This record gives sequence, structure tokens and C-alpha cells, in this order.
Amino acid sequence: MQEFKPSYQKIFFVCVNEREAGKPCCAAQGGREVRDALKALVEERGLKSRVRVSQAKCLDYCGQGPVVAVFPDNVYYKGVKAEDVKALVERHCRPGPAK
Repeated sequence: MQEFKPSYQKIFFVCVNEREAGKPCCAAQGGREVRDALKALVEERGLKSRVRVSQAKCLDYCGQGPVVAVFPDNVYYKGVKAEDVKALVERHCRPGPAK
């Protein structure tokens, strides 16, 4: 095993977990739409070289989803909607050249 430092300055993990019918889950609450909107905005703003958007399975907050976790900030957001992604990017991704 070898440790390495990722090239990304920020990683957004968006829960898209699915559960059986009748149980709350991020997928049923719009997790995929949040992921897609976040990916599109990161690309539109030219941040792909330093910001990664990854889908995640269960982040253990099924009834409060969709959930987005931002690292290395160690911040979680619940009840995220596609229209919230602009605020997420503005809050966590500073403009300017990659460091």
C-alpha cells in the first residue's frame, strides 16, 4: 500500500444510494440530479482539473437527502437540490489558478 495526495483541491461526494420501495434514499430525493448539476457547473466554470464530483453510495443520512459531502473541508449538506449547487461551488471553490 502506498499513500498519495490527490491532485484535486476539492472533492464533492454526492449520495445517489437507492433503497427498496418505501424506504427513504438520496436517489429518490434527487441525488442524481444534484450530481449531474454539480458536474455540469464544475465543467462550465473550468474547475475540472482541481474539483472532483463523485457519486457516493450511502452516507448514512437517508431521510435527509440528498446529501453532499465536501472534502477536505469535512462539511456535509442535507436536503440539497440541483438549484443549490451554485451556492456549494461558490462557498467551497475559490476562483483563480490551480495551486
